[in-house]
Amino acid sequence: MPSRVGVATMTAFGFHASHEQIHPARLLEAVIHAERAGFDAAMCSDHFSPWSERQGQSGFAWSWLGAALQATNLSFGVVNAPGQRYHPAIIAQAIGTLGAMYPGRFWAALGTGEAANEHITGEVWPRKDVRTARLRECVDVIRALLAGEEVSHDGLVTVDRAKLWTRPEEPPALVGAAVSIATARWCAEWADGLITVNAPVEHLRRMIDAYRDAGGRGPLHLQVHVSWAPDQEQAEAIAYEQWRSNVFAPPVCWDLETPEHFDVASADVPMSKVAETVNVSADLGRHIGWLEEYVALGFDQIALHHVGQEQRAFIDTFGAEVLPKLRSAA
Repeated sequence: MPSRVGVATMTAFGFHASHEQIHPARLLEAVIHAERAGFDAAMCSDHFSPWSERQGQSGFAWSWLGAALQATNLSFGVVNAPGQRYHPAIIAQAIGTLGAMYPGRFWAALGTGEAANEHITGEVWPRKDVRTARLRECVDVIRALLAGEEVSHDGLVTVDRAKLWTRPEEPPALVGAAVSIATARWCAEWADGLITVNAPVEHLRRMIDAYRDAGGRGPLHLQVHVSWAPDQEQAEAIAYEQWRSNVFAPPVCWDLETPEHFDVASADVPMSKVAETVNVSADLGRHIGWLEEYVALGFDQIALHHVGQEQRAFIDTFGAEVLPKLRSAA
């Protein structure tokens, strides 16, 4: 399937592959099954650690992406944080290699990251303003390398005479990752698109407006956390067991360091708080309604993340009963 980046077409519905929750071999089986079930695209997380010991996995995204791109015809994206755990020249090489092997099928979203993944280097976890400045330097380094330049840079990151010898004819899109209106506006300076996560519709609208009003170009991506099961109690139990450690707003989610920290902090989180982060329902009509609201905002690609560890029933049900209705309505 050709890349949708930069093309104004009907909303694509993707499958989000959560490395923090599922063994990479099972996750590969799931994304292959998602393509067969009618999903249009895919994306994945890029973590060193899960958000909770209950999640219990964290495969290496870049190894998995090569296997997933080979095993399917889907386009793929990944959300990555260059600058501490990853040197930007290495990320440029990874992006360039996947782009050269699978032309038009890969994009990378870049963000400032979380201490949960980056603390492993033993370096100081910088303030948010420093992380933002560091990311901007990384973006410039990655773009220059993908353009074929030899890069030396001395700043918050250091690069010495780096050059990519394997590059795609067309560099993959570098998408800005944001959860706030201010960050969405800032991403417009450099990004080829914007990605965020589900939030109240008015907040998402203001983020989109801020990005576009500041000159932001390219497609709009949305990752949507959902929990579905045949009955409501089961859908709630899945969301609560797997995702209650993921309900904290910045800066808490940026600065906690270990799965144990997240588990302690989330020990008394009520189900009502989880439902503010995850679209939880056994009613497929409610899921369709939520997704129709996101489509109406103008998102070009919506990646569905079922927060449970078992994916097949979700893939089969949404592929057969949700995606066709969304497409027919469009």
